[in-house]
Amino acid sequence: MKRLSLVLLASMAGGCATASPPAAAPRADSTPPAEPSSAGSPRLAALHDELRAVIRQHGADTVVVAVALRDLATGDSLLLDAHTPLHAASTMKVPVMLQLFRLADEGVLSLEDSLPLRNEFISIADGSRYTLSASADSDTAIYARLGQKATVRELIDRMITRSGNLATNLLIDLAQPRRIAATLAGLGAGEMRVLRGVEDGPAYRAGLNNTTTAYGLMKTLEAIAAGRAASPAATQEMLEILARQEFRDLIPAGLPASVRVANKTGWIPGIHHDGAVVFPEGRAPYVLVVLTRGFQQTPAAQQTARAISARVYAALTARRDG
Repeated sequence: MKRLSLVLLASMAGGCATASPPAAAPRADSTPPAEPSSAGSPRLAALHDELRAVIRQHGADTVVVAVALRDLATGDSLLLDAHTPLHAASTMKVPVMLQLFRLADEGVLSLEDSLPLRNEFISIADGSRYTLSASADSDTAIYARLGQKATVRELIDRMITRSGNLATNLLIDLAQPRRIAATLAGLGAGEMRVLRGVEDGPAYRAGLNNTTTAYGLMKTLEAIAAGRAASPAATQEMLEILARQEFRDLIPAGLPASVRVANKTGWIPGIHHDGAVVFPEGRAPYVLVVLTRGFQQTPAAQQTARAISARVYAALTARRDG
């Protein structure tokens, strides 16, 4: 994988034993005001109508499809139901990674620090202990190493590239949800809320869930892509980790095979999400987020995200007249 170009980005226009308490909701004044559904070029206004048609074609009354697009070449945006809060699924792993890189920048920790690999966690709802199921984790190999150690850097890689749940729960204790909330609010991404790790059943039943909007995830990825989320070296490494993500059935699948994509998916029953920084050849990148709720069949959600991705790519890379 070629290194994602910092030069291109610079040229763009503007394991602890106790549970972390739930992060406080961002203050009302930390959440950015709603943007218009499409802003900027007539091309995006036309694309807005195209995407509405795609959603009608693939969806149904019970399906929610939220889209957020930011063209990093111009700053123009397109938002469709982008402030609708949804269960974040594994997209919450992006802010966890982001916070850990910021802590490394600050000297609070080193990415070469080692953590013991354990499979016991404490619910933020009632303090009860729970474990993760290897069969429900997309990174099963790590369970054979319980009792050993792994570096923070390795666990971040597993959390993103394989969407590992055990790695996530080990790291979220280190990152701390309250710190994550403050960081996201400072980046204008306060519509993303990370409260807990995965498979915390009591918290799920109590409604204590990680949530995001398409806008919130877009702002998070935009801050990474633009080099504002942390130091230049840290944001570069985050993009490279995202570019190695192994699940490519949504946004990347709607693009030509030669296009580089740094993305993070998230799925649970009825939820299929993807957020990506897309690097078309010969132009500045763009950020695209597609969140869905209500598709009972995974292929239907995949087809919708692919169709949206293909339409966005065609619109942003089309030759301009003159």
